[in-house]
Amino acid sequence: MPMQSPPATLVVAYHGGRGHTAALAAAVVTGAETVPDVEVREVRVDEMTVAQWRNLDESTAIVFGAPTYMGTASAAFHTFAEASSRRQFVRRWQDKLAAGFTNSGAKAGDKSGTLGYFATLAAQHGMTWINLGLPAGWNKSSGSEFDVNRLGFFAGAAAQSNVDEGPAAVHQADLATAQHLGRRVGEHARVVVAGRQALAVREELTR
Repeated sequence: MPMQSPPATLVVAYHGGRGHTAALAAAVVTGAETVPDVEVREVRVDEMTVAQWRNLDESTAIVFGAPTYMGTASAAFHTFAEASSRRQFVRRWQDKLAAGFTNSGAKAGDKSGTLGYFATLAAQHGMTWINLGLPAGWNKSSGSEFDVNRLGFFAGAAAQSNVDEGPAAVHQADLATAQHLGRRVGEHARVVVAGRQALAVREELTR
């Protein structure tokens, strides 16, 4: 009789500035929670506790998130990333899955710099990066601003929020894109956990 795989664990680790990025984090969580056998947690990286570090250490996947300020992630996220170097020294996050999302006031806003920063952070930890896995939206006459991935980023989920509006005005297409990212990472995390267990069982049977 086949063994049931343990649940995968996905942690959304983010810093929110004025609430827009927090809305995207909630959307990533919502998307991940649609995947069976995936436990989802949310961590504010500017409020880290010992238990929250443990959640990250024990996770299958970590989704990084921060607003883009001056072409990179916020200072609070950088502080978290530097603190994570203790994990990097001992390869604590080796082979975990990673992904990222960001928001800025401009439609382009150099958000690729932030997503690239997240990917580099993941690579330094030996993690495996999961991209958005979507084609660009809103790039033809039949498209609209309500297309998923309307801003056409590929490394992760990118959103644009007007600087004179609050988080309630985060664009529905950007929230849908963030949900897609959460679901995609959750699906990959589930496959990784099940695959590792299947390999362990097969190796045990061949001894």
